[in-house]
Amino acid sequence: MHDYSDARRNMVLSQLLTNKVTDERVIEAMGAVPRERFVPASHRAVAYVDEDVAVGHGRFLMEPMLFARLLQAADVKSHEAVLDVACATGYSTAVLARLASAVVALEDQSELAEQAGELLDQLGVSNAAVVSGPVVDGYAAQAPYDVIVVEGALEVEPKALLDQLADGGRLVAVMNDEGRVGRATIFTNYAGAIARRTLFDASTPHIAAFRKKVGFVF
Repeated sequence: MHDYSDARRNMVLSQLLTNKVTDERVIEAMGAVPRERFVPASHRAVAYVDEDVAVGHGRFLMEPMLFARLLQAADVKSHEAVLDVACATGYSTAVLARLASAVVALEDQSELAEQAGELLDQLGVSNAAVVSGPVVDGYAAQAPYDVIVVEGALEVEPKALLDQLADGGRLVAVMNDEGRVGRATIFTNYAGAIARRTLFDASTPHIAAFRKKVGFVF
């Protein structure tokens, strides 16, 4: 099997460290997880390029730099519980599992959810569980969550997910609800009141379930 350790190291050096990623825990986690395992075999050569990598069923692995900056903004603590929304094949879950105490990975594409579970098992990730269900609904059975990470762009605020944040909890996502330019955004729950703050401009593929519904026009 091809050794991708150099590609992983180069990703950290050229994409993370040069783009305002300074959180040592995020850098270490992304430098340790074998991203190539989570993409189709035909895509492994581009697993570490600075762009989103499609994995099928409308899902993708988010561009490394953007994913790292969202994680840095979320500031995941080692004792916290995380919900990973639209986890695809589980790469993001494997990274989050190195940062958090427990991770629930949610995916509505059952084939990908099954694949994610198998890959996480193969890598010995013991503090993450993959569940299958509608991503817009979150996973209330294990709520509240200290951190929620959404793996794609949203055209509508994720109300059900925000309702599942713990007091002091943070949700990070790319919002595309105010125009054509996407913006990395953090939502924070302050005793039931949700504050929203824009972090930086960002572009990533949309999650179909979070697109605006187009009404009938005469």
